[in-house]
Amino acid sequence: MVSVVNDSCIKCKTCTEVCPVDAFHEADDMLVIDPDTCIDCGVCISECPQEAITPEDDAEEKWIKYAQENAKNLPAA
Repeated sequence: MVSVVNDSCIKCKTCTEVCPVDAFHEADDMLVIDPDTCIDCGVCISECPQEAITPEDDAEEKWIKYAQENAKNLPAA
């Protein structure tokens, strides 16, 4: 189960600094998590000052769909 970013994200990038696998990518107005890269360690959740990241199990359905849509548009590695 991966983590999901919601609209509380202000692109402070604290999560990118602590993510051990560089799963975060910039979208237009927030960061998104690559579900294929995320290892579900939870470090980003505890470090996010905006509480904008939640486990997928706890995320609202609209943010899960948003995350899935954004994952389709992530740059190729």
